[in-house]
Amino acid sequence: MARHFLTLNDFSPDELEALLDHATKLRREWRQGTVRETLKNRVLAMIFEKSSTRTRVSFEAGMAQLGGSALFLSPRDTQLGRGEPLEDSAIVISSMVDAVMIRTFDHATAERFAAASRAPVINALTDTFHPCQLLADMQTYREHRGSIRGGTVAWIGDGNNMCHSYMNAANQFGFNLRIACPEGYEPDAALLQTHAGHTEMVRDPAEAARDAHLLVTDVWASMGQEDEQKAREGAFANYQINPQLMSLADKDALFMHCLPAHRGEEISADMMEHAGSVVWDEAENRLHAQKALLEFLILNPGTA
Repeated sequence: MARHFLTLNDFSPDELEALLDHATKLRREWRQGTVRETLKNRVLAMIFEKSSTRTRVSFEAGMAQLGGSALFLSPRDTQLGRGEPLEDSAIVISSMVDAVMIRTFDHATAERFAAASRAPVINALTDTFHPCQLLADMQTYREHRGSIRGGTVAWIGDGNNMCHSYMNAANQFGFNLRIACPEGYEPDAALLQTHAGHTEMVRDPAEAARDAHLLVTDVWASMGQEDEQKAREGAFANYQINPQLMSLADKDALFMHCLPAHRGEEISADMMEHAGSVVWDEAENRLHAQKALLEFLILNPGTA
């Protein structure tokens, strides 16, 4: 039976740690020019109901770098957008490829597809979770500062899919998470209750940032929320990450953003160049973390 990666909870903490170790090894090998063909003749189907830059480039390039290939599928040019039952599509597509990556709106869509798929299914983003980004974030922190276990992360902004995945990560990687968001934009209440041991809700960004080892944010209006942009700008006006907020954090604190970033909104114009910013390494590590994930799911664990 295929293993799937729909949330971080689908892997054990030990599996996640080993996967990140492997991702760092893959990054090092790639930079040295090492040729790796572990997925030669393997095919990844990439289903995009939501558009993307980093997700498409990283998965497609990752398969190529491992000797395999990737197929881009959108609802506009497949039966997925013409009323074929999702389960029927999953059965057919998974009978022809070695893994499926899906980027969609409703998390239940990814779950239904995985339930009918004979090939591993990877959640490349839903409205509820974004676990692949967390692999890259955790890999990046480890490469710059070592283990995050026992540390403190401050999430500043919307209680969205990234925030939800940080809540799962706090449990899986053993760190404390402080979430600062305005009233009405909190993360899922059930998830908050589940992760109460590792997660704390505050209103004041300064309280969340104080002595934190990592500050993270995301855009105030995610894809599909453009009509809420003005209202959100007002609600989130005091939730910007800037050098002043970073100065409250630990002296070696890092700053991350999953991108795309709206300079002057959720971050100040100069934050990408801040001494604590590791945004560009974080973005590149989508490639390497996902290569490690693809090997883990497609090959027998331990053979990569």
